[in-house]
Amino acid sequence: MENLVQDAIQNVNMAAIMPSFILVLFGMAVMMVTVFSPKGKTAHISWVSIAGLVITAFVAFGGWNANEVGFHGSVVMDNFATFFNMTFIVAAILTILMSDDYIQREGYPLGEYYALILFTTAGAMWMASGTDLLTIFLGLEVLSVSLYVLAGMFRNQLRSNEAGLKYFFLGAFSTGFLLYGVALLFGVTGTTNLQGIADAFASGETMLDNSMAVAGMILLGTGFLFKIAAAPFHMWTPDVYQGAPTPITAFMSAGPKAAAFAAFVRVFSVSLESMQVEWTSMLWILAVLTMIVGNVIAISQDNIKRMLAYSSIAHAGYAMVGMAAANEIGLSGILFYMLAYTFMNMGAFAVLVLAGKKGEENLTLEGFSGFGYRRPFLGVAMTIFLFSLMGIPPTAGFAGKFYIFAGALKADLVWLAVIGVLNSAVSLYYYLRVMVYMYFRDPSEDFGWVKMNVATTASIILAIVGVLLLGILPGPVMELAKLSLF
Repeated sequence: MENLVQDAIQNVNMAAIMPSFILVLFGMAVMMVTVFSPKGKTAHISWVSIAGLVITAFVAFGGWNANEVGFHGSVVMDNFATFFNMTFIVAAILTILMSDDYIQREGYPLGEYYALILFTTAGAMWMASGTDLLTIFLGLEVLSVSLYVLAGMFRNQLRSNEAGLKYFFLGAFSTGFLLYGVALLFGVTGTTNLQGIADAFASGETMLDNSMAVAGMILLGTGFLFKIAAAPFHMWTPDVYQGAPTPITAFMSAGPKAAAFAAFVRVFSVSLESMQVEWTSMLWILAVLTMIVGNVIAISQDNIKRMLAYSSIAHAGYAMVGMAAANEIGLSGILFYMLAYTFMNMGAFAVLVLAGKKGEENLTLEGFSGFGYRRPFLGVAMTIFLFSLMGIPPTAGFAGKFYIFAGALKADLVWLAVIGVLNSAVSLYYYLRVMVYMYFRDPSEDFGWVKMNVATTASIILAIVGVLLLGILPGPVMELAKLSLF
């Protein structure tokens, strides 16, 4: 027993989890600050949270090329985890910037709101750096439980209650699938370590000869597909996105989705590499289905939050094209696309935060009539974000789709790339429809309630800079994405 404890202590290596450890400490500090703060005062708490995220960003990027391994090989701080950690931090900072004025307006100035965002981000980091299925599961649960609470944070609003309950029940159901898949793979290989699973299948029978291994892969994939909102596991997305507080909707569409893709890519590329032909074929079909379902149903939506929810489903389909390609440009394209999508989608939601009235009214197409004329800066910003979501150059969305579809072409998945381009063309209709209402419809209101507070405006400006910078100069970030692959 003494040797076991000593061995465990020697293999801890806190450097492997230092960014998430710092975030957890700041999350607990934020909760303590909340206890001793005047009721209803949260501005200083938001800035403490941002300070924690900025410090974490420096620590995380300082781990570039470090490849720190800890906890008996169950966690690694490699370039792949570092790249995704920066994406999570960007998503969290943008969320907090657009939140304080919003939660004050809605009547829920709660300091624990910010602590939960930090805990969610820490869980996402564990998912990205986990090299053991149980570590990834732990990160997923920390992330998910925090999001369940955030989605239902507005407890006196039926929409928010519905969003929290639906996300909780369906999330728990999908987690059961994932955990059952982990159990089956452990039963077949005797380990939950990703490299250990890969070695077990490399040295013995092929996975296809073992029905438990195949079932484990399918169940594991089902859990991840739910988290990225891929069809046909997307049912929760529209109602949860529409009912959750708008900044949290923005956060869910970026940070947690990127975390699910990080774990998805690492698990399937490392431990299930011997079944690559089979799971890429499965993802080929699901990517097509996801793109079509997301884009077609988005066309009929009048509520902009709900429309962006279906749009998020379609964008998950685009990213899945990179996984189906399973080559360097396709997988690195996923990393680039997740960062680009964080800027463009969260920027669009930040505009919705300012445009909405108390109770989240006015977030329909009719409510946006004449918005571009009455609020020129916000109209131009929304136009930039929508152009990027469409994939129009020179925006980040265009560069991201270019890399994703280039990966598909390099893998000889020509028809998959063609279907992806056609789906992007379909999306033009519902994105341009928002612009038509903003600029070609007479305003029904003067939008006098729209107040340009400093923090939310800063989040919009940061998002615009990110969208244009990644669109005009995508090369350096794409090179970092390529260096992040294992």
